[in-house]
Amino acid sequence: MRYRAISSAATTLAAALLLGACGPAGPQEGDEPATAPATEKTGTEQTAPPGAESLVASAMNVFQPLPSTLPVLETNPLTPEKVELGKMLFFEPRLSASWLISCNTCHNLGLGGVDLMETSIGHGWQKGDRNAPTVLNAVYNVAQFWDGRAEDLMEQAMGPVQAAVEMNNTPDRVVATLRSIPEYVERFEEAFPDDAEPVSFENMARAIEAFEATLTTPGSRFDRYLEGDEEALTAAELAGLGLFMEKGCAACHAGMNVGGSDYFPFGVVRKPGADILPPEDKGRFEVTRTVADEYVFKSPSLRNVALTAPYFHSGGVWSLGEAVDVMGSVQLGADLTPGDVEAIVAFLESLNGEQPNVSYPVLPSHTAETPLPFVAPRATPGRGD
Repeated sequence: MRYRAISSAATTLAAALLLGACGPAGPQEGDEPATAPATEKTGTEQTAPPGAESLVASAMNVFQPLPSTLPVLETNPLTPEKVELGKMLFFEPRLSASWLISCNTCHNLGLGGVDLMETSIGHGWQKGDRNAPTVLNAVYNVAQFWDGRAEDLMEQAMGPVQAAVEMNNTPDRVVATLRSIPEYVERFEEAFPDDAEPVSFENMARAIEAFEATLTTPGSRFDRYLEGDEEALTAAELAGLGLFMEKGCAACHAGMNVGGSDYFPFGVVRKPGADILPPEDKGRFEVTRTVADEYVFKSPSLRNVALTAPYFHSGGVWSLGEAVDVMGSVQLGADLTPGDVEAIVAFLESLNGEQPNVSYPVLPSHTAETPLPFVAPRATPGRGD
């Protein structure tokens, strides 16, 4: 990963948790009583678990607040010119062969950085194989894509542009398109002043990476709690936080991004149904060709998770409560009560941060030299909108 990490005790604690990562949770013989016991319910009211001081101390050892400052990209320094160019390219549909699909199509910044579809629709109305993960806070992930096949956001940006099921374009055609538009040529020269050939496929990806690195969402109520505001979370949310750690969720979803930091098998205790875990998608195995990596996936960040349904790499679950119940059952072997699920969902909703306020850019006009869009022929006659 090319991003300068912020050190945390969470790394050490998460490593300890991972000794039993994502396995059945619960007290073992000889264990001390948990400091954050299960949620107590009286009527319709949730009560916070006892031991508030112990809970906040435990949380601060497992998690980190998102910084309000921008991350540092070790090999791609952020500059205003590069970020602005990257923003334009993020919204630029002419990076696709059809002139219809941009990065924002599948990672809509007005919708939590996703497209709210089970799996995304790409070139020629093809349906992709996996749910589009959020682009928000993706800069803090250990790698990109569900299987981690891209080391960083720059490498990730080059993938969908070339994928036949997504934008279906080629590097040469992308460069020809950008070089045919004078404003883009000027902006590339300003963003990459030391390059002999500023307009390149790689620099397109570097600019998009620079913009995406700014798409962070600090300021959640959970961040405020970690920063010392113990009144930031409600009693129900505190109960959910306690359960989240006690039941073992934090073994895979810890650190600053509440996940996104490592790879884990899906279905430790038992495999979920094919609608949630399609048998043909073996996850990281497709990258490593190691049998142990079959059905292993990068744990997603849970920041803003209440905004990014449907859930899992298959997009097979639309309810956050159902997703929590599934994970408790198939991943942890935990018998979560409806009250437990309700409390954990309440905690997860506290992870919604300040959404990026991004103005839609006005894109430059194409010229006579710009390669025209390729549109697949229709299978049957019809009318568009």
